[in-house]
Amino acid sequence: MSRTPAGRHGPDPEWGRHETPEERADRRWSDLLQELRVAQTGVQILFGFLLAVVFQPRFTELSGTDRTIYVITVMLGSATAGALIGPVTYHRLLTGRRLKPQTVTWASRLTVLGLGLLFCTMCAALLLILRVALHNALALWLVGAMALWFLVCWLVFPAWALARAHGGRDG
Repeated sequence: MSRTPAGRHGPDPEWGRHETPEERADRRWSDLLQELRVAQTGVQILFGFLLAVVFQPRFTELSGTDRTIYVITVMLGSATAGALIGPVTYHRLLTGRRLKPQTVTWASRLTVLGLGLLFCTMCAALLLILRVALHNALALWLVGAMALWFLVCWLVFPAWALARAHGGRDG
């Protein structure tokens, strides 16, 4: 094993990097910001469309059930936006207070919560759209299929990659 530069800790057992806790926090924060940029943009666009729906002439023709789904979807969208924008506020309020590792941890937790809420928001929005478009039970089946697809993409594939990595097999 090569010597580590002065002031550096040994390689992180998980990542094999030579970095101080502060450097690790900086790297993790930068990675998190990149992830948030993607999620925040999608949420803001989806939320904007949701807000516009109520002002469309056909909104008054929605059934009581569809209006309820709409309200739930808007509330989920609001909660999603709050959770995914929250890490930026968290960081801004704690910048310069020597709490970067804790900030990254809590911002990461808010991001995971926001992604869970995004899953719910997307499923609810899809349910509303497909109920209006199809007027039958097929809408629920299609939403179920898409929810399953989201879970495969967001959880199953990463878990599979992690299992393969821990199994010592290459790509």
